Amino acid sequence: MAGRSSGGGGDTMLQSINSILALMLILVACVELCDAATVVDVYRLIQYDLSGAPFGSRLSGLNHHAGVYPFAPGADLSRTVVLMPVRELNFTFLQDYIVNKKQLGGLLLLLPPRSSEKTDDDVTIRGTLIELERLLIHSTIPYPVYFAFEDDKFDDILSDIRRSDNNGQPASATTGGYKLVISTPQPKKIPSPSITNIQGWLPGFKGDGDTSQLPTIAIVASYDTFGAAPALSVGSDGNGSGVVALLEIARLFSRLYSNPKTQGRYNLLFGLTSGGPYNYNGTMKWLKSFDQRIRETIDHAICLNNVGSLNNELWIHVSKPPENAYIKQVFEGMSEVARELKIAFSIKQKKINISNPRVAWEHEQFSRSRVTAFTLSELSSAPEFLESTGGLNDIRTSVDEISVTKTVKLVAESLARHIYGQGKNTQIFSDDGSLAVNSFYIKLWLDLLSRTPRVAPYLSKKDSLLLALKKELSDHTSEVIIQHDVLDGMFTFYDSMTAKLNIHQVASVTFDLILLLAVGSYLFILYCFLVITTRGLDDLIGIFKKPPSRKIKPN
Repeated sequence: MAGRSSGGGGDTMLQSINSILALMLILVACVELCDAATVVDVYRLIQYDLSGAPFGSRLSGLNHHAGVYPFAPGADLSRTVVLMPVRELNFTFLQDYIVNKKQLGGLLLLLPPRSSEKTDDDVTIRGTLIELERLLIHSTIPYPVYFAFEDDKFDDILSDIRRSDNNGQPASATTGGYKLVISTPQPKKIPSPSITNIQGWLPGFKGDGDTSQLPTIAIVASYDTFGAAPALSVGSDGNGSGVVALLEIARLFSRLYSNPKTQGRYNLLFGLTSGGPYNYNGTMKWLKSFDQRIRETIDHAICLNNVGSLNNELWIHVSKPPENAYIKQVFEGMSEVARELKIAFSIKQKKINISNPRVAWEHEQFSRSRVTAFTLSELSSAPEFLESTGGLNDIRTSVDEISVTKTVKLVAESLARHIYGQGKNTQIFSDDGSLAVNSFYIKLWLDLLSRTPRVAPYLSKKDSLLLALKKELSDHTSEVIIQHDVLDGMFTFYDSMTAKLNIHQVASVTFDLILLLAVGSYLFILYCFLVITTRGLDDLIGIFKKPPSRKIKPN
C-alpha cells in the first residue's frame, strides 16, 4: 500500500511539474510574440554583378543592436546597425565606412515619407538622395544595407537611443537597447533575368495595297527602371513620363486612324521597351527581331525619355549632325510647335562610338541599326551609367501632368503636320476640340506607374504591370505583340528585395541575470514544495544528503 501511495504521489508530482513546464512555455511564447510585435517593412539595397565585379550590398541578415550617429572616435561598430535618417545624412561618415570598407554590423537609412504633395525641402532631399544613390550603387558593401520610411515608431527609437548615448550608456549587449533582427536566407542569383518588349501598330491608309510598304514612324519609350532599392524604384519621371506620353499619343492617333478619311499614309509603330538602364538592351533585341524589310520602312523613330518636369525646356538629342537634311526638317517642324507652346527647344548631337558598349540614349540603338532616330528629353546631356533611371528621388512629386501634356502636344501636333502635310498654326489637337489631350488619363497613368516598381529582372513574364500595358496598347492599336527575351550576361542580379525587420527592446545583462536568479529561486522553492506535499519532508532532506560511501570488502 505504501509503495502504491508513493508511486501515486510521484505521478502527481510529475503531472504537476509537466503542467508548470507547459505553462512556462506558453508564457515564454507569449513574451516572444509580444517582443516581436514591432515589425517594419524594409527594402534592401540592390545586389548585382557587372562583368563579374560585385556591387551593392552583399549580405542580407541582421542581428545587432541599433546605434545612431555620432559615435565616439574609434568606436567598434562591427556589431552595430547604424540608423541614419536621410535628412541628417553625414556623407563623411558614410564614405569612410563604404569607400574605405570599414566594418559595420549593418546600415538602415530612413527615408522621408512619400507624399503626393510637394514640400519646402523637396529640392534638398532630392539632391541628397541622388548623391547617396550614386555612392551606394557603385560601391561594394560587405554588410547589409536597408531602407525604411520615417514614422513615429522610428522617431521614438532614435530619441531613446540618443537619450541613452547622452547618459553615457550606448546600446550594447551589456547595457541593452534596441536589437534589430532580419532573418532571411542568403540572396541567390536570378537565373536568366528576362526583359519584355511590347509593340502595337496603327496601319496607315493604302487603299487595296499592302500597308507594309508604307513608311513607318516609330514612337518608343523604355518603361523599366533601376535604383538603389529595386522595390522602391518607381521612376515617375524616368521613364514613367515617357511611357504615359506614348500611351496618350497612341490614344489620340487611334481616333484619327479609326476613320478612313483621317487615316494617314504612314504606319505608326508604338514600342514599350525594356532594358533601358542596361544600355537599352531590350531596344537592341527588339530591332533585331524585325524583318529587314520592316526595318527599312522606318522613316524615323521618336524616343521619349524623362519628359515629366520640363521647366518649359526640352532637348532633341541626335547622333547624326544637326545639318543633316532630314534631321533639320524634323527639328524645324517640332520647333514651330514648341514656339506655339512656349517651350524652349534645342538640339544637341552626341556621336556614337561603335567600339564603346555604353549606349546613353535609346535612339543610339536605332542609329546603330542605321535607322534615323532622336530622343526627346528634359535632360540637356546624357545621364551617367545607371543614373536618372528611376532612383529613390524620382517619385510622384518629381513629375507633373502639365509637362507631360506639353510633350504630348508637341509630339502629336508636329507628327500630325508631318503626316498630313499641314502648315503652321494648324491645331489638330486643340484644347477645345474632340481630339484634345486628356489630362485626366495622363494623371491616372502617372499615379499608377508612380507606385509600381519596374526593375526588369524582378518582373515576371506575367507581371500585372506588363499585362496592363499590353491591354492598354491593345485598346488603341492593333497587332499587339509581347516579346520576351533574356538580358545579356553582362549583368547578374540577386533576389531578396524586401524583408521584415523585427525590432526588439532588450534589457541589460544585469537585468537578465537578476531575472534569471529570481526565476531560478522560484522554481527551486516550487520544487521543494511539490516534493514535501507529495513525498514528505524526509524525501526532500534525502535528496540533499550525501549518499553513504560503499565499502569494498577485501578478498
